[in-house]
Amino acid sequence: MEFVTLLSYIVWDIDPDIFVIPYINHPVRWYGLSWALGFLLSQQVMYYIYKRDSRPREEVDVLTVYMIVAAIAGARLGHVLFYDIDQLFREPLSVFAIWEGGLASHGAAVGILIALYFFARKTKVRYLWIVDRLVIVSALTGCLIRLGNLMNSEMIGLPTTVPWAFIFVSVDGVPRHPAQLYEAIYCFFLFLFLFWLYYKRGSTIKDGLLTGLFLVILFSLRFVDELLKINQEAFEDGLLINMGQILSIPFVVIGIIILFLTQKRNASDQMAGASGGHADPERI
Repeated sequence: MEFVTLLSYIVWDIDPDIFVIPYINHPVRWYGLSWALGFLLSQQVMYYIYKRDSRPREEVDVLTVYMIVAAIAGARLGHVLFYDIDQLFREPLSVFAIWEGGLASHGAAVGILIALYFFARKTKVRYLWIVDRLVIVSALTGCLIRLGNLMNSEMIGLPTTVPWAFIFVSVDGVPRHPAQLYEAIYCFFLFLFLFWLYYKRGSTIKDGLLTGLFLVILFSLRFVDELLKINQEAFEDGLLINMGQILSIPFVVIGIIILFLTQKRNASDQMAGASGGHADPERI
């Protein structure tokens, strides 16, 4: 493949380490900072949401702990199960070695959904009520994590001649799609869209609407984005679609089902109102 001069592209040569901690010789990395910043900003947004919904601020602190543990544990376990299951049998304890890298966003999503079930029971809120609010900030956190992937020069895209191509110096000298940046951008706009929808409609939003929209939009875009990425593991080369796309399909289907049920419930409530009946009051 013939490429035009390097000056036409963005040369990406960023050190993934911000600095090294003296004496213990341990690096502080951009990737870790992006995770921390994602949780910190998400917590601030959730403070606002909880105040607007007249819920105790202290619940956000508990929720943050649930999310940190669930996201990291789910992402690590998901990577091992989906991309490197042989490692589970060779070195079972390596599942806990999050410092070695290898985190899967699909695994993080599953971990968070499970943790939210227990959080909802503990705080006595409806499950979809809390999921609807959590997906808003999840999109923001996802944006920051993908920027961390960009700083690491990982999850790179396929070779391309588009003028905004990145040359990842630590990988090779080939202009490639900045697939991580694409995902960061659409995650950020998804965050803005979901937050705007919540802000405009507030407590009148039917449970499940934001969750369904999040799942359908995010994972549909993720499916497309995977078309522009190189495969993460060698075994994916023999698949019709890669693992990221395979794992995205169930989330899109679940999102469609949630939207269908939400719309059906909304139509039922409207019919009850038109006939003089009363729908069940929504209590938090």
